[in-house]
Amino acid sequence: MQRPVVLATVIGTGLFAIAVFGQQTPSAPTGPLPQFPPVESIEKIADNLYRIPGGGGNSAVLVHAGGVLLVDTKVPNNGQALLTVIRKVTDKPITHIVNTHTHFDHAGSNAEFPASVEVVTQENTKAYMEKMDAFKSDAGKVGLPDRTFKNKMTLLSGTDAVDLYYFGPAHTNGDTFVVFRSARVMHAGDAFAGKFQPLLDVSNGGSGVAFPQTLQKAAAGIVNVDRVITGHSDVKPWQDFVDYGDFNRVFVEHARTSLAANKTPQQAMADFKLPEKFKGYVLTPFLGGPAANFTVIYDELRK
Repeated sequence: MQRPVVLATVIGTGLFAIAVFGQQTPSAPTGPLPQFPPVESIEKIADNLYRIPGGGGNSAVLVHAGGVLLVDTKVPNNGQALLTVIRKVTDKPITHIVNTHTHFDHAGSNAEFPASVEVVTQENTKAYMEKMDAFKSDAGKVGLPDRTFKNKMTLLSGTDAVDLYYFGPAHTNGDTFVVFRSARVMHAGDAFAGKFQPLLDVSNGGSGVAFPQTLQKAAAGIVNVDRVITGHSDVKPWQDFVDYGDFNRVFVEHARTSLAANKTPQQAMADFKLPEKFKGYVLTPFLGGPAANFTVIYDELRK
């Protein structure tokens, strides 16, 4: 696959409409997204492992023996910005890109890297990416995955080993959990974007009902991880990831009870009370509208 170098110096931090990138869903707003801060810094997480905030979703950088493995490439036109901050810690070439899922704020700059870079995703994510307008042009196609996996894959070896896991539908139906084995750190993508209700992208296979089950499987199936790089927040302890699965379970249980009582999604949201352990969570209207994710979960439960 030919992937021409298109590393523009303009950082893509403007407003992007979800529909343009094929992500319009019942649980997502159809207007412009908030402006992302620019890519300016790189934060050390562990030996040879870094986090890059800004420009979309959090990116992770593993400096390995043969080069650099990059997780998520942010919104379009961030290729040069990513390289600029990566060069602060290493001059090694980018060898791999792993996309945690299909969304433009995590895979938008894929095509801005050389043909030598191998793009890896879960197999469902590749299928979703191929349907997105952003990847249908000749220029966009070069950002598509070169390699996929079904349930698990290991990239690199020895102390550099990176394990990729898929456990089922959550934010999308292609969410990849990226485990940096030696660092005992996991990148969760938007399956754990932060301590708030998730965005459920049903058009790309996301599921509010399956969400807690998928996170429970991940928590049980992934071992020896101490910290988690979230999709859009700071680094969290592993227990926060485990608790996030429980938060989503409580959310779904309330939806079941409310639906059985013939309450509307709006009524379910109005009387939803978070347990004390989740007091730091934010139920922001942006993610799901006034009725939060209850509308989406109701639709799933009715089916």
